[in-house]
This record gives sequence, structure tokens and C-alpha cells, in this order.
Amino acid sequence: MNFFESLLLLLAIAIALLRISRPLAIPYPTMLAAAGVLLGLLPGAPAIGLDPQIALALFIAPALVDAAYDFPLNDIKRFWRPLFALAVIAVLLTAAAVAWLGVAMAGLPIYAAVALGAIVAPPDAAAATAVLRNVSMPRRSVVVLKGESLLNDASALILFGAALSFHTRDATTAEVTLRVLSAAPLGVLLGVALAFAVRRVMPYFTGTLGGNLLEFVTTFGIWIIAERLHISPVLCLVAFAMTLARTANLTTPPRMRIHSFAVWSAAVFLLNVLAFLLMGFQARTILGGMTPDRLREAAWFAGAVVLCVVVVRMVWAVAYSWLSGRWRWLRGGSPRVPVPQSILVGWAGMRGLVTLATAFALPATFPERDMIVLAAFAVVLATLVVQGLTLGPLVRLLGLDGEDGLQAEIDRARAAMASQALQRFDGQSGVIADQWRYSLTARIRAIETGDEGELTEKRRLGLDAIRHQRHVLEEMRRTGHVGADAFLILQEELDFTEVTLSSEAERQIEES
Repeated sequence: MNFFESLLLLLAIAIALLRISRPLAIPYPTMLAAAGVLLGLLPGAPAIGLDPQIALALFIAPALVDAAYDFPLNDIKRFWRPLFALAVIAVLLTAAAVAWLGVAMAGLPIYAAVALGAIVAPPDAAAATAVLRNVSMPRRSVVVLKGESLLNDASALILFGAALSFHTRDATTAEVTLRVLSAAPLGVLLGVALAFAVRRVMPYFTGTLGGNLLEFVTTFGIWIIAERLHISPVLCLVAFAMTLARTANLTTPPRMRIHSFAVWSAAVFLLNVLAFLLMGFQARTILGGMTPDRLREAAWFAGAVVLCVVVVRMVWAVAYSWLSGRWRWLRGGSPRVPVPQSILVGWAGMRGLVTLATAFALPATFPERDMIVLAAFAVVLATLVVQGLTLGPLVRLLGLDGEDGLQAEIDRARAAMASQALQRFDGQSGVIADQWRYSLTARIRAIETGDEGELTEKRRLGLDAIRHQRHVLEEMRRTGHVGADAFLILQEELDFTEVTLSSEAERQIEES
């Protein structure tokens, strides 16, 4: 079976597993990673390797841009203290604790122990986002976790690069220190500069399929440029996406935005599915070269690392909640994080592809490489399976599964938008103005009273009219009164109209 056939078979298996995961309420990264392990250990299973550098760029870069584009800069300004506590301090504390464990328990050199700590410290953006979609959590916790998943990879990869430099001796101590200190600010500056440059170029490609391709080429290109310059590719892409998003709402044509969102959603989901499935396949590579005695020794160490990673994050999350309650400046103007929410944030620390890819990026001559890679894989699998499966029950146990505030936020925004739009019709008369005035007034009234009777009736009548138009259009195509090109244009018009009349739940496309 060649590579393409193997990949096609894996995707077919993944699609079946995705369908199973939904009724079982299992986050798909958890199921795919576990299935990958089982499939990889089967006799005759194809050997599919992952080039670490390609894996990081291919799987992480699009997920970062997709998430950062939708994450508002105001939330970083508002929650920068808890974000710094998780994305920087929690990563450093975890890395330090694991490094101490590596020196004390496995006898690793200090730089190798630091590399291991950097590898297992950051929760993964793709894993966190995928699991969060299946859990109803308080809005503040969701915002903080999403923001953390965008930023913590930068802290870990900078630390990992510094540890690797001590092994390869490709830089002096002073040069390594300079790289560490400059990687983050230079990454942000480069990302902002590239965003302004791309913003000038994109209008020439707007409305074309080439424009969609350019978005992906730009994403991968920025990652490669940042890596070559030894600055943070993570922060570079996050800054790039956030800068672009600040004006995209007013300048991007709606048709292009709908198409681009659909393309990016499908592409990022495909890459996530492949990443978590292929991640499990690496078990054969990890276990294949170990003797039974060596495997037992490495397994004990891996178990200790898993426990250390989980405990340190939990302790720090609860400690930060307590500290921010005593010293207000630690939380700024935000209210104190309740202990149940801090427990939830501490438990939502799933590791993923970043951890595994950086472990495989270790040179073959790296001290105790096989033990480090096994420990990294154990952390990924344990956190995905144990924490991924128990996050939903924990939310309910802590009493945090109520209203998350999203619908209230949407209603407030809709009422404000409709009120401002309604003012544009002051002094205007006529059937068209009256129609828009009635539609906007009905929406405001439904939000204020909670009675959507008028809007429901409007949707029912509108959808019924569209359904009859579809039958007429189909009959005209069958009899030859409408050609293929005209049919597609008219069908798209009906599709867009039906989407505007549909409820929020009906507009959502499920992952599985």
C-alpha cells in the first residue's frame, strides 16, 4: 500500500470515528489519537513518518492563523494578566518542574532536561479548541483558554530552541540569550509589518480562488521566514492574523468572506484530523527501538512526567486564583476568578501535536532521546484521553454548565445594530422603507420581550416560499427552460436567502 492509499484509508477510518465520537460525546482528538495508537500497533500497518519541521508548519500554522483571526485584540488587553500567568509563567513553572524531575530521576543533562520541560509544557491550540467546542463553559474561561493556546507555544518553542542550541553548540551563551530575549518582540513586529504589506496586496486577488490560495501560501511563508530569522513564528503569525482582522470586516466583500471561512474551516479541520490520527501512529516509532527493560524504565519516568505536568498546572491555576483575590493588581479590572473556574482551567491542559513534533525534532545524538520522546508521547496521550474525556463531566460537577453568556451578548449586539439601522429610515416612506422598518422593529421587540412569534412566522413563511421556488427552478431545469449556469446562480441566491432566514442552530456545520 503506497502513501496515498494509506492516507486515504486513514481518512476513511477517521470519518467513521468522527461519526462515532459525536453520540458518545467524546472529543475527536481523544478518539483519533487513541485510534492512531491501536492502528499503528497492528501487524502490517503502514509506516507513516512525520518530519517535525514540516509537521509544525503544516499542522500548527493554519490552526494558529484561523484561531488568531477570530480572537479580538481587546480580549488580550483585557485578560493579559491571566494570559501571561498561563502562557508564560505556567509554561516556565512546568518546564522547570519537569527539568528537575529529568535531572533527579533520569540523570539527564540540564539542557536536555530543560528541552524535555519545554516540549511537554504547552497545552496545544488545536486540542484545546476542539475539546472546548464540545463543552459548555463560562465565557471568561473559554476566552482565557483560547488566548493561552495562541501564545503559550511561543514561550515553549523559544525555550526549546535555547536548550537545543546548547546541544548543537551553534551559538555562544550570549547569542542564545539574545535570541531568547528578542524572539518574542521581533516576532510580533514582523507579523504586524507583514500584515500591512499583505493588506495592500490582497485587494488585487479579492474575489478569486487565487486569493484563497494566497492566504495559505502567506501563512506557511510567514512561518518559514520567522524560523529562518530565529524569531518566534507563533507570535509572528498571531500578530499577523490579528492585525489583518482589525479592518477585514469593513473591507472584505461578503461573498469572499463566506467562501474564505468555508475553505479555512474545512482545511484546518482536515489538518487537525490528520494530525491527531498520525500522532497516534508514531507509537510504533517510539516503542520499536526499546528493549523491555529500557521500556519499563522509560515508562516509569514517563508516568512521573505526566503526573508532574498535570499537578503543576493545577496547582498554579488555583494559586493564581487565590493570589489574584488577595492582590487586585494581579487581575486588573477583571473580577476574581472563582476557584471552580480555576480548577477547570487547570484541568483543560491537553497537549497535542506541538509536544510530539518538537520531541521528534530532537537530533538522533541528543542524550536519552528515546526516553524523552516516550515521555512526550505519554503526556500527549494521557492528557488527551484522561482530561479530554473528563472535561465535560468536570464542568457539570463544578456547576459551571449553565448559561455561558453568549446568547445574551448576541442579543445585546443585535438590538444595538437594529436600533442604529432603524434610525437610517427616519423620514423615509414607501413600501421598501416600511418593510425594512418592520423587520428591524420586529427584531428589537423580540429581543426586548423574549417573544419571537413574529420572527418565527416570518421565517416559516419565507422558508415555505423558498421551498416552492426551488421546485419551480428544478422543473425549469428539467424542461430545459433554464441552463446550467443560470440554474447555479439562481440556486445560490435561494441558498443565501434561506441561510439568512434560518436559526443559529440550523446554520452551524457540525464537525462530526
